[in-house]
Amino acid sequence: MEVSQYFDTFVFANDPIMYKRVLLKLSGESLGGKAGKGLDTESLKAYAREIAAAVKAGLQVAIVNGGGNIFRGLQGVQGGFDRVDGDKMGMLATVINSLALSMFLKNEGVDAVVFTSTPMEPHAKYYMRDDAVRVLEKGGVALIAGGTGNPFFTTDSGAALRALEIGADALLKGTRVDGVYTADPEKDPTAVKYDELSFDEAISKRLKVMDQTAYALCADGGMPIIVFDMNQSGNLTRLLKGEKVGTLVHP
Repeated sequence: MEVSQYFDTFVFANDPIMYKRVLLKLSGESLGGKAGKGLDTESLKAYAREIAAAVKAGLQVAIVNGGGNIFRGLQGVQGGFDRVDGDKMGMLATVINSLALSMFLKNEGVDAVVFTSTPMEPHAKYYMRDDAVRVLEKGGVALIAGGTGNPFFTTDSGAALRALEIGADALLKGTRVDGVYTADPEKDPTAVKYDELSFDEAISKRLKVMDQTAYALCADGGMPIIVFDMNQSGNLTRLLKGEKVGTLVHP
């Protein structure tokens, strides 16, 4: 399918839509605002407004948050943390982020349920696919935290896994960058943006907006990925209306 077909048929309201259910992956740094650390209430409010608008328009949204604004296991190794225990700490950071975002979604009038990959009652519900799907079908948001529940897997891989499990039509990765580039545009001013990429290209060029495991999972499952700037106000709404926002990675 051509890139224009993916975007142009993805519209709101009563028009025919291609995507009924999506999984939105948010980086932990995006929840930390400009500093990329801690929890920024203005960012949480802005994200909650846009997500709530999409849900109220009829889209089913599940969310996987990263935890890098609080703790990133792989970086912790450089400071002397054990990798396995460090990844456990990173998983807990995603739970904190999900609980925070769920509160702001509820403030927007949307039900939001936090699920975790390992049992954490009463703080959140243990993730079962069918339970999460029921939340979506009833017009709520399912925030699926804790990564895969295993060390050595990133939250990108967790997002790809959950997107496939819940039968999402697309994985939307909201970042601080407006798509996939040949290099990190925040570090390399000569970096060039891709409008679209095949999974084979993304994997062979080792583009690092998502990790290789996540790309491979989505490729095997035929799950299209759209990488876009979630910090640009209105971007999520424009994307869902069918405008060409970000970079499409597809089979």
